[in-house]
Amino acid sequence: MTPVLLLAAEKESAQVTDWAARIGWVVGLALFVALVYWLMREGWKWRGTLQGDLPELPATPDYPGPEKLTLSGRYHGSTTAGQWLDRIVAHGLGTRSRAELTLTDAGLDVVRPGADDFFVPAAALREARLDKGIAGKVLTEGGLLIVTWEHGDRLIDSGFRSDHAAEHHEWVEAINSMIETNTREGAER
Repeated sequence: MTPVLLLAAEKESAQVTDWAARIGWVVGLALFVALVYWLMREGWKWRGTLQGDLPELPATPDYPGPEKLTLSGRYHGSTTAGQWLDRIVAHGLGTRSRAELTLTDAGLDVVRPGADDFFVPAAALREARLDKGIAGKVLTEGGLLIVTWEHGDRLIDSGFRSDHAAEHHEWVEAINSMIETNTREGAER
C-alpha cells in the first residue's frame, strides 16, 4: 500500500461525548453546591441561636417628635461594638437591606423595606463615627456611617451608607451632639 492510503486507513472519527459521565459530573457538582449552601444556612441559623439572649428590639414610639435628619441609603448590618467581623443576626439585624433613617429627639428610627424595622432610643445611643468596614462590607475610608448603641447588656455597631455620602458628616455631628446633650442632662439630675 502506498503511504497516502495507509494514512487514510488509520484515520478514525472523533470520539463521541460520553453523556452519562458528563451528566454525572454536573449532578455531582450541583449536589456539592447545594450542600455548601445548606451548611452556610445552618451556620447562619446557629449564629442566631447563639445570640438568642439579645432582647427584642424596641418599637418606634407613636409620637417620636419632629425630624432632625433623614437619610436614604443602605443598611449593611450590625456587629458587636469594636469587633467589625462579629455579625449579629438575631432579630433580623444581620439582614442587609435598603434603609430610611430618621433622627428625632426620641432616637433613631430605621425603616427597612423587606426586613424588620428597628428603633434605637436616644438614651441607648453611644457614638457615631465614620469608618471603612463592617461585617464583610469594606469601602473607602469614611465610607460608612457607624452608629454605636446599647441594647440589653451589649454594645452594637450598626453600619449605614447614605445614597449621598456627603450627609455622613452631618449625621455624625448630630448624633454625637445629641449624646452629649443627653449625658449632660443626665448628670444634672
